[in-house]
Amino acid sequence: MKIILAYSGGLDTSVAIKWLKENYNAQVVAFCADIGQEENFDEIAEKALKTGASNVYIEDLKEEFVKEYIFPMLRANAVYETGYLMGTSIARPLIAKKQIEIAIKEKAEAVAHGATGKGNDQVRFELTYYALKPDIKVIAPWREWKFDSRSCLIEYAKEHNIPVQATKEKPYSIDKNLFHISYEGGILEDPWREPPEDMYSMVVPPEKAPDKPVYIEIDYEEGNPVALNGERLSGAELFQKLNKIAGENGIGRVDIVENRYVGIKSRGVYETPAGTVLHIAHKAIESITMDRELMHLRDSLIPRYAELIYYGYWFSPERLALQKLIDETQKNVAGTVRLKLYKGNCIVAGRKSPYCLYSKELATFEKDQVYNQKDAEGFIKINALRLRMLKNV
Repeated sequence: MKIILAYSGGLDTSVAIKWLKENYNAQVVAFCADIGQEENFDEIAEKALKTGASNVYIEDLKEEFVKEYIFPMLRANAVYETGYLMGTSIARPLIAKKQIEIAIKEKAEAVAHGATGKGNDQVRFELTYYALKPDIKVIAPWREWKFDSRSCLIEYAKEHNIPVQATKEKPYSIDKNLFHISYEGGILEDPWREPPEDMYSMVVPPEKAPDKPVYIEIDYEEGNPVALNGERLSGAELFQKLNKIAGENGIGRVDIVENRYVGIKSRGVYETPAGTVLHIAHKAIESITMDRELMHLRDSLIPRYAELIYYGYWFSPERLALQKLIDETQKNVAGTVRLKLYKGNCIVAGRKSPYCLYSKELATFEKDQVYNQKDAEGFIKINALRLRMLKNV
């Protein structure tokens, strides 16, 4: 049997290579997606081979990740529950898609992942596998092996000389990509306990951010950011630059307890610097370019759209249909947003667009020649009619 393993080089998948070989007598091919985690992929490939992989695929997916996954999600203003911008959720369908492509190329019978049986990622990976290759065999070691904790995995790795970064003192589950970095597990499992400052890596604490605000400008076309401070950039380049600027100004930290798809409440701590800025900027440019009823209709769909991404239904017909509607609303979402970044705050300082629906002549509190205020009387009476009728019943 040949198995394509979604490999990160972390604790779970490092142990998985050896476990899969022993328990399935299989040839294991490791696949690692470069989606902006800024790691030494030569070392990761070498580690996979030393751990027992027969071959390693390393694929640079950063531009595809931004263009085909992050941007569509940002066009929808998608947020899950109280503030999760879904940096992990949106990466899984891309990784799983490429994994299936490699499985087809390698004529592999099975694919495997290192997600736990308690989490969301197992669902996200496997729904994508089955959507794209219904006959694929899926192996989820966490649902099969005897290990019942990350501590057990750390001991196993130590016994078998498998190098891993996780320790019993810092057993965090960390996921990093171009969009964010997430932390779960360890001391974070106590929702009353504040995360240690040395855990963070992308965003400085707001109190240590510069004492002077930084102003930036972001240009939009059809709902997508295309330039930063007048410099036109690819999606990945824009994220790399904006992550640095926003992170230095303390923007993008979130500490939430969310509801996993499997029914467990989970605490996650996230750093999403560029994503936070772009979420705010996108809503700002929409505010002057989108028709009211069109915006309200789209906004009513955001919770459902966000759930589909969080739960793993990226390749479902309902997500694809919603995306077409959302993208239709974005045709005139173009222009420039000016933002002030200051000690953890991202403040909209200005917005302009060639498709601007805002009219100073209509909105002014000063004298105007456009709006007859007396017209509002009939408008109000017509809309009050049903309320008045209720009193007569």
